[in-house]
Amino acid sequence: MKTAIIIGAGPAGLTAAYQLLKETDILPVIFEENDFIGGISRTAQHNGNRIDIGGHRFFSKIDEVNSIWQELLPLQGAPSFDDIKTETEKPLSPDGPDPEKEDKVLLLRNRVSRIYYLRKFFDYPISLKPETFINMGLSRTLKAGFGYIYSCISKKEETSLENFYINRFGKPLYEMFFEDYTEKLWGINPSKISADWGAQRVKGLSLTKALLNIITKPFKKDENVETSLIEQFYYPKKGPGQLWEALANEVEKKGGKILKKHRVTDFTVEAGKISSVFVETPEGKKQFKADYIISTMPVKDLVNGLGDSVPESVKAVADALPYRDFLTVGLLVKKLNLENKTKHKTLGNIVPDCWIYIQERDVKIGRLQIFNNWSPYMVKDPENTVWIGLEYFCNEGDEFWNMSDKEFTEFAINELEKIGIINGEDVLDSVRLKVKKAYPAYFGSYKDFPLVRKHLDSIENLYCIGRNGMHRYNNMDHSMMTAIEAVNCIKNNYKDKSSIWNVNTEKEYHEEKA
Repeated sequence: MKTAIIIGAGPAGLTAAYQLLKETDILPVIFEENDFIGGISRTAQHNGNRIDIGGHRFFSKIDEVNSIWQELLPLQGAPSFDDIKTETEKPLSPDGPDPEKEDKVLLLRNRVSRIYYLRKFFDYPISLKPETFINMGLSRTLKAGFGYIYSCISKKEETSLENFYINRFGKPLYEMFFEDYTEKLWGINPSKISADWGAQRVKGLSLTKALLNIITKPFKKDENVETSLIEQFYYPKKGPGQLWEALANEVEKKGGKILKKHRVTDFTVEAGKISSVFVETPEGKKQFKADYIISTMPVKDLVNGLGDSVPESVKAVADALPYRDFLTVGLLVKKLNLENKTKHKTLGNIVPDCWIYIQERDVKIGRLQIFNNWSPYMVKDPENTVWIGLEYFCNEGDEFWNMSDKEFTEFAINELEKIGIINGEDVLDSVRLKVKKAYPAYFGSYKDFPLVRKHLDSIENLYCIGRNGMHRYNNMDHSMMTAIEAVNCIKNNYKDKSSIWNVNTEKEYHEEKA
């Protein structure tokens, strides 16, 4: 039997293993450096409360991806609070319902995400509702209107992410709602970031599209709506990690292997192929042979591991590829100081947002998640507490990264107090999580990335997939689709790997998840 070594047990790696087992006679062996699976899409736990690192909506226009999700977890409607209370009272007896089976479902959720700016809420994407203009004030509204009209008449060359946004929203709206958040995310001004990031994450969205959506909404099916404008999505009852754990179980049931705490470090390259990999294991460093290598490890690390087989020009580009790291502070609070003025009903009448973009310039927090709204089963006591995630973007080794957990948590609490979202005395519990290389970045040596891709594609039995594996800001569904395409290439012995790289660039993949 031929063997495929898969590096990483995130959405892409697990999907590749699953597809190999379904469609080929190749044995997948996954090496995962952590002691958990799911990568950034895992569900972390702290004192009975669950954290979705980064926020993951399960919605895709890709049929193959939807099929896999629904093979793993059946669909269910949105639960009311009465449903939750009834479930906690179910008997755990042989004659009663199977709580483990009933936990494995996808819930239907309302998609609400807004921008917090000027200590007020604005729809995301920006809407043309009266409330938007009232919150902006007359002066800002006039500036935004004239700015947008000017952007329709005079288009900028899209040499940067800044110009990409201005062409679609006008300069005043760009400065109000996009510039500061984007700079928080990437650590540099959008004028220095490639427009490729906007082409992947925003794509067809614009103020014109938002207006057209309002007019045509009654006549459109959800699958024909720009992804940024969808109103519902599916979500695993106990967070995204639940689905990846279910997928990992299926891989192992079908005979695949998943080895945790196994970190791939180096490769042997012979005659244009990788003949073996070296892995740091709990028992020491070991060498493994394989017929195929499917990699989701960061491109920078992959190229370093290939050693002297890589030309110096390629090494230089790969070594300088930029990444952005990520911090989440989970806070359990008694309440939020935010009033629910929307039509959406929520448990405890908290605001209905899954996440809130913090556009305020006087704080560093980028986004706020409210886990109660993703799924009430993420929270130990959803009736009396609110479980929130404060998201910060940083670079490994910088001031934020090196702060102690206590220092950084106090800093984060003070920021939310400053902008009026919580009171410090209402905090009941906290935890801080760090994620390295969460976001492959689109600046610096990224402009020369085609050199790296060309070299990696020249290694006959190497297939790069997923977010870090391709240095591309893919969502879960796009990462899964790159795995499906890689397996298709292996199965059919295709030498051309363009179909993998075309995921999230061709028209049929165009969507945005924020």
